[in-house]
Amino acid sequence: MEYIILIPILFFSIVLHEFAHGFAAYRMGDNTAYYAGRLTLNPLAHVDVMGTLVVPAACYFLGLPMFGWAKPVPVNPLRLPSPRRDMGKVALAGPAMNLLLALGFMVLLKLLVVLGPHLGAVALQRNAAFLQYGVFVNILLAVFNLIPIPPLDGGRIATAVLPVRAALKYEAGVGRYGMWIVFLLILTGGVKYILVPVSGFIYDLLLKIVGL
Repeated sequence: MEYIILIPILFFSIVLHEFAHGFAAYRMGDNTAYYAGRLTLNPLAHVDVMGTLVVPAACYFLGLPMFGWAKPVPVNPLRLPSPRRDMGKVALAGPAMNLLLALGFMVLLKLLVVLGPHLGAVALQRNAAFLQYGVFVNILLAVFNLIPIPPLDGGRIATAVLPVRAALKYEAGVGRYGMWIVFLLILTGGVKYILVPVSGFIYDLLLKIVGL
């Protein structure tokens, strides 16, 4: 029953994650995503077989926190004012969107707690579960995508901030095997040693911010 709640939240969150990438690039002068029909909230435009279907299913069967990704939004670095630096900003926009969504769900959770006495116990429990999933899923998406391994957003951010020579070596070395490293982390369960402690820290921080 809980996955009936979780899957739509996950899908909604990864669509907004990709939309944020495209919107950030568009604001800086690259309209590639716009003309490709990807600067949209239509979920069908963002479905990726591996990230939207296979990985969430693998997480479910392996008992891991459920996360995934959508089809990457096309970005043309040559259309950005400062290609290397601005690609880092575009990459950061996705995880930033997820953290904003997590904060939004947390604020709604706080509002629900305040209104709790006026709601029935069953309604309170169901709505609280829905909002908590929204918080957890978006934190996990942000943390996962910030892992500094290409092609994840964290890898692109690392490439943007490293000195040019170091960035080239990083892309040639880690970038070549990046997706295999990511799959290995997921399939072995090693990713939880990254996701769980960092996500727990962010969750506690959001609790303090909203006063829960």
